[in-house]
Amino acid sequence: MRAAAASPFRIKSFLLLFFKKEGLASFLLGGALICIVVMPAALSLAWTPWPPDRLDIAHRLAPPSAAHLLGTDPFGRDLLSILMVGARNSIFVCSAAIAFGAAIGVPIGLVAAGGGVWRAALMRLADLGLAFPPLLIAAMIAAAAGAGMGPSIVAIGLFNVAPFMRITRGAAVAVLGRDYVAAARVAGRGPGAVLALHVLPNISAALLVQASVALAVAVLAEAGLSYLGLGTPAPAPSLGRALADYQTHVFDDPVLVIAPGVAIGLLVLGLNQLGDGLRDALDPRARE
Repeated sequence: MRAAAASPFRIKSFLLLFFKKEGLASFLLGGALICIVVMPAALSLAWTPWPPDRLDIAHRLAPPSAAHLLGTDPFGRDLLSILMVGARNSIFVCSAAIAFGAAIGVPIGLVAAGGGVWRAALMRLADLGLAFPPLLIAAMIAAAAGAGMGPSIVAIGLFNVAPFMRITRGAAVAVLGRDYVAAARVAGRGPGAVLALHVLPNISAALLVQASVALAVAVLAEAGLSYLGLGTPAPAPSLGRALADYQTHVFDDPVLVIAPGVAIGLLVLGLNQLGDGLRDALDPRARE
């Protein structure tokens, strides 16, 4: 009976230990906002109310109704179906771009944490990459490579390499000075094994927070590239391209512009709130 009575208290103590009150609220709010966009996007893999490329000129610019919950666009296509598939494409591009950037930046940051002249030179290159506006760099790369999902992933991923390098190096330098790392070296573990088995697992929390923040920036970057015609090519839907295609109807049918804008805003706000909650949960200094 005592164990059963103590169980809720233990669960509450567990939550209070890992989340400040504000951090838990940020985490839950961020997760809820993200789910509003991600769940319909995931559902679009199996079902949409209408085929997103189905034209129905007779019902173009129809207002929201039971048949079309958000109305139709200038070609009679169901707006909700377009946004569901467009959100899925945007989330895929952004997630792949962050994974691409982390796959390059994290190993380089780990190597640079070891010190040395040439390793310091790597960080100066990272500083140089941070000196340029990221969206401008992404637009230049996408313009040179051509519009498409692949170039967008590479373009957005490349300007995330430098932030991952700096976060990884800073966190790894702190871990390399710990006693258990020194003990691993005394036990005969090589530099690669020390980085892979002792450093990387202990900096994963910082990398997770950085990934959530970087993903929010990537959503804006992908929307900007698609708005400029450098992102996901037609006829595949995208949130940014929806804004570009429907901007001329902002006064006669504002839902066409408001709906994709709200979807982008919910994703960005949710990811930022989620990142704040994760930082409060995973940073010991934030839990003091």
